[in-house]
Amino acid sequence: MPAMKKTAKPSLLVTSATLLSFSLALTATAASPAAAAARDDKPSPSPSATSSASPSGSPTATPPPGMSKVGGAQLGLAGTRVNLGTGAPVLPKDLSARSWIVADAESGDVLAAHNAHWRLPPASTLKMLFADTLLDKFPKTQTHKVVPSDLAGIGAGSSMVGVKEDETYTVHDLWLGVFLRSGNDAVHVLSAMNGGVDRTVADMNARAEELQALDTNVVTPDGYDEKRQVSSAYDLTLFARSGLQNADFREYCSTVRAKFPGETRKNKKGKTTRGTFEIQNTNRLLTGDYGLDAYPGVAGVKNGNTTNAGATFTGVAERDGKVLLVTVMNPEKQEHDQVYKETAKLLDWGFKASGKVSPVGELVAPKSADTGAQPGADASGEAGGSGEGRGAGDGSGSAKPVAASAHADGSNGAWTALAIAGGVLVLLAAGVFVINRRWPLPELMRRRR
Repeated sequence: MPAMKKTAKPSLLVTSATLLSFSLALTATAASPAAAAARDDKPSPSPSATSSASPSGSPTATPPPGMSKVGGAQLGLAGTRVNLGTGAPVLPKDLSARSWIVADAESGDVLAAHNAHWRLPPASTLKMLFADTLLDKFPKTQTHKVVPSDLAGIGAGSSMVGVKEDETYTVHDLWLGVFLRSGNDAVHVLSAMNGGVDRTVADMNARAEELQALDTNVVTPDGYDEKRQVSSAYDLTLFARSGLQNADFREYCSTVRAKFPGETRKNKKGKTTRGTFEIQNTNRLLTGDYGLDAYPGVAGVKNGNTTNAGATFTGVAERDGKVLLVTVMNPEKQEHDQVYKETAKLLDWGFKASGKVSPVGELVAPKSADTGAQPGADASGEAGGSGEGRGAGDGSGSAKPVAASAHADGSNGAWTALAIAGGVLVLLAAGVFVINRRWPLPELMRRRR
């Protein structure tokens, strides 16, 4: 597959895949049936069709005849939707995913889709909504000492980063654990800081409604398999697009590897020390794995894998100034890294088809963005609370785009912000951004050595 091969010239968002070589062994996951329920690094069998159609938050065995029409009537129809123009390439013929979508991340145009609004288990891709909901609530430098209740209720076999009771972590540490290792332990600690799991679930559902992600019903903040926990390829793409407005989100989702705090230990002399260990992103298009090269231009976003959901993935990539978002849910082919292979094929197609197809729909803007958000508020109407927050294009009213500065952290990498040329924002004298139905990304991050 040509697009999966390394190229001599790096893309705008990533350097050559040779810079991504490393020998870190991923943490092993127990092989019991319970352990398969929440792992994000190995393929799982396709879920059996045991669910029957229901009116609200449950998955269905087959695509319902009438799905949501948010974003356009064609997106509410079952099957593949694409409007090929002159010179447009045909879609890949060997796609096996139950649902997928290809969209322009800036204009919001949906170039093609397959069962875009089918409600399915999302697995850890739901953590994109978790991050979009909570990222601005705590400063990155804030510290938290973990107590036993913080880690209560984590599902059996969950993917973990290694958070320990009675240890202190920064918010920055915890978000690295969420994005790189898909750590449900880190999710639960952040949820505890937010007032608990129930409060966080309510906040996430409210955020989904604000984003007009109406296929989504959150039951757990970490994406662990639960009855009636569903989302759709369309909604997951909305979450990614919203999250990418946030500089911290972009940094975390594109980090390949980082140092994570270990346990505090005493030596024979009674002196306490606390080391670190390396964690690596489980996003295979970002890191490459066993014959699968890092995808040229990739910049995140999030993968997931559970027994009920199968493999799920949302990715963002840039090529020649075009930024695409692709979400793939549950490929039926049982091949290694199939979800990434199908994502790569759809990205390849999308870059070739851009400008040669008529959109089948659009990614809608948040409710507040349709009417114009007030200065100093993010898309949810709340003031940003940490880091650089949401930049130009998020309805924040900020007169400045996010600063193009380097981030020094434990990832052993420098980060450079790339301003995306153009945009459709109108800056009024009063300092309010008027956003119609387009919601461009202010910038993306690229990784360096």
